[in-house]
Amino acid sequence: MHIFEKKIKDLGIIIPELSVPVANYLPYKIINNILYVSGQAPIVDGKILFKGKVGKDISIAEGIEASKICCLNIIAAIKHATDSNWGKFGEFIKLGGFVNSDVDFTDQPKIINGASDLLVNIFGNKGKHTRFAVGSNSLPLNIAVEIDAVIKLQ
Repeated sequence: MHIFEKKIKDLGIIIPELSVPVANYLPYKIINNILYVSGQAPIVDGKILFKGKVGKDISIAEGIEASKICCLNIIAAIKHATDSNWGKFGEFIKLGGFVNSDVDFTDQPKIINGASDLLVNIFGNKGKHTRFAVGSNSLPLNIAVEIDAVIKLQ
């Protein structure tokens, strides 16, 4: 068992199957050993778990959970892109985090920390990444959070 697979199991995390895109785009694309993962939503088993504006319709704690679910869906894309071979995974390069929020909400970094912390807990130094965390006045399907990623493959 690969060290990352063991860490995922030890943390009690279940990596979902790769989500089907909701429009005309690819869930991920590999170019020159760089994996680009499309924006992931807080969707589990085809159902959106967190909708609305963080800080208004849902709490900060729920926003952080939404961020973690987005991250699990990113990990599902990595698993699919590498044919479940964690030896092909290199490291995270960048996360892009969008938080559905009102103009006066300023805790977007705290929300995206849910994903960042999860990646470091699983992948250690290979989970550390650059990122941005911004507010958006709306997101597709009224999701609370959307996160995309750039990953180096071996």
